[in-house]
Amino acid sequence: MRGEPLDAETIVSATEEVLRRHGPEKTTVLDVARLLGVSHGSVYRHFPSKAALREAVIRRWLDRVRDDFAAAAQDSGPTPPDRLRRLLTAMFAAKWAKAREDPELFATFRVLAAEHSSVSSGHVEFLVGLIRAIVADGIAGGDFAAGEPEAIARAVLNATSRYHDPMHAAEWNSPATEAESEDVIALILDGIRAR
Repeated sequence: MRGEPLDAETIVSATEEVLRRHGPEKTTVLDVARLLGVSHGSVYRHFPSKAALREAVIRRWLDRVRDDFAAAAQDSGPTPPDRLRRLLTAMFAAKWAKAREDPELFATFRVLAAEHSSVSSGHVEFLVGLIRAIVADGIAGGDFAAGEPEAIARAVLNATSRYHDPMHAAEWNSPATEAESEDVIALILDGIRAR
């Protein structure tokens, strides 16, 4: 049995490890408890369900990329079009890398996204917020045509879904994906630029 106190962060780390080994379909709370050397009841004291535990893993996973995305979006040096290009490129690259380098955990993310969990919905809203801020700056500075920043941001995210939505992960292995994504970004930027 475990000698040191059990906390939520330790449980989430152990769950990540078990998810990588067994994948989202086969991982159980009992597997996590075994790895930690505790009873499954000890895990349930911190997380009320398997779903809550999986969401905590994905939340931590997404939080790791949030700072990078926010930095790309909020950098005041580049123009809004350059900031939008950098943000979208960073989003795509991060998702592609996660799918390639951490396939089991990415599979869990894909399951949660399909379930429309609060974690994936929150991530989408975070991304919309970053894009909205760039679009608003671009409209205010005359780089982008007048419009509703929220609607434009959602349209940009939807138009690029093939390159960041986990449901399209199987398509990301194509050698043409990066060039195609750059073409889509160029088309979007041309479409929203001020004339």
